[in-house]
This record gives sequence, structure tokens and C-alpha cells, in this order.
Amino acid sequence: MGFKEKLAKYYTDSYIKKYGDRLAQIQGNVVSVKVEEKTILWIFHKITAVLIVRPERSKNIIKCVYKKNKWFKKPTFIPINQGNLVIIQGLKGKKGKKSKESREIIEIMNIKNLTNKKDLVPVEGAQVKRVQKIQRMK
Repeated sequence: MGFKEKLAKYYTDSYIKKYGDRLAQIQGNVVSVKVEEKTILWIFHKITAVLIVRPERSKNIIKCVYKKNKWFKKPTFIPINQGNLVIIQGLKGKKGKKSKESREIIEIMNIKNLTNKKDLVPVEGAQVKRVQKIQRMK
């Protein structure tokens, strides 16, 4: 293993050690999309996207939030419409927070739109693996 691989493995292990219990992955249809873009003094750009997703074979809904701030360049966000099938990868809220609402919101790290085959953050490998749910035996 070369130096780059060792460094990448170290970063991966430390990230999973820090956020391992909070990592979440959701696959479902988009119920609602709201994207807000703000510019402050033509220099600082903010984007906030709020997605409400209904997981497959479920009646409940999950609120997901994507926030990005950038200097000079506008942050990008992929086109998502109501009814699109998406896979969202992100972090659940911290358990120590006071309000229950903030614990149920997922902070988006990556979105894979399976309807039009686009990713927010490109990932190695062209194949998109669907999220498989474990079926309980009765």
C-alpha cells in the first residue's frame, strides 16, 4: 500500500469513527423541493435546499437539508423535481440537541438522482447500487 492509500484509509477510518453512528442513506421519491439562493455583495453566495422524501414502501416522510456557502463562485445543485427517485446520503442530527425536530433532519452530503442519472458529488464507478432493505422473518 502506497502513501496515498494509507492516508486515504486513515481519513476514512477517522471519519467513520467520528460520524459512524450518524451516517444515513435514504432511497425514495421526492415529495417537495425548495431551493433558495442568496448573494451578499456579489461576493458571498449561499444555497439552501430543503427536500422532503418519502422512502419506498413507507408512509412516513423525511426532511433533508443541503446548505452550502461559497466565496466568489455560485455553489451548484442538481435539478430535482417532484416525483424523482433519489438516493440521499447524509448525517442524522446529533442526539444531544435540545429540539427533537433537529434530530430528525438529515444534513445532505450527496444526492444521486436515479431518474435522470445525475449526482451532486460525482462518485467513482458508474453503477449505482440500490439501497436494499433487510426483510424481517416472521
